Amino acid sequence: MDNIGTIVSSGVVLVSVLVVIASAVRIVKEWERGVIFRLGRLSGTKGPGLRFIVPIIDRMQKVSLQRDVIDVPPQDAITSDNVTVSVNAVAFYRVFEPDKAIVDVRDFRQQTFQLVQTTLRSVIGQSELDQLLKDRDSINRQVQELVDQATEPFGVKVGTIELKDVGLPQSMQRSMAKEAEAERERRAKVIHAAGEAQAAVQLRAAADTMAGEPAALQLRYLQTLTEIALEKNSTIMFPVPIDIFAALTSVLESASGRPATGGD
Repeated sequence: MDNIGTIVSSGVVLVSVLVVIASAVRIVKEWERGVIFRLGRLSGTKGPGLRFIVPIIDRMQKVSLQRDVIDVPPQDAITSDNVTVSVNAVAFYRVFEPDKAIVDVRDFRQQTFQLVQTTLRSVIGQSELDQLLKDRDSINRQVQELVDQATEPFGVKVGTIELKDVGLPQSMQRSMAKEAEAERERRAKVIHAAGEAQAAVQLRAAADTMAGEPAALQLRYLQTLTEIALEKNSTIMFPVPIDIFAALTSVLESASGRPATGGD
């Protein structure tokens, strides 16, 4: 019985030692840092690898240094020109000082999320709708700079904030559609008027050329008649220039030795 009791006691001691050793060993991954608290006080930060702590006395809290993302759900906001919009965004951040991220705030992720929400609404409230739709990069940059300044004291770096969607009321969407249609019609009229002006200039140049070259005018006349004849069956009457009759009269007069018309 004594031997059995001794074996049991030895086994209990061995198990206890193994448990203590296991509780003293920590493995910190490459993208993590271990923040050590000794009796509740900040003791330091440990890098990646096999780390040992004092059981019961020390406590390690691991913090990831990887880039993380916060998805901000749609937020209702009113622009400076009194248009209600619904905007959602995505924010990318990373922890660069693990000890501050653990000690200075209760939950650095939730804190960053709340800052992105409130700053996004504030920036949209100071912007007009046209700026929000056309200059989204400027809005992103303003929100990022403001949030980054607020998160820097507790060791969080906000790298990028991007607006994903901007939701507009149905009435505003209809108004914008009408405005876009009117703009397209205006451009079409301007282009048509410009084409007419260019055509008028070219026609005037052609008229000036033909006025100086009667043969060119006759050739153009014949070309037009040819085009008309090709398009449909038509009867075309050719007006004979009066010059032809004058030449014929002169020939007759020369042959008879007297005027072709008139006489005793």
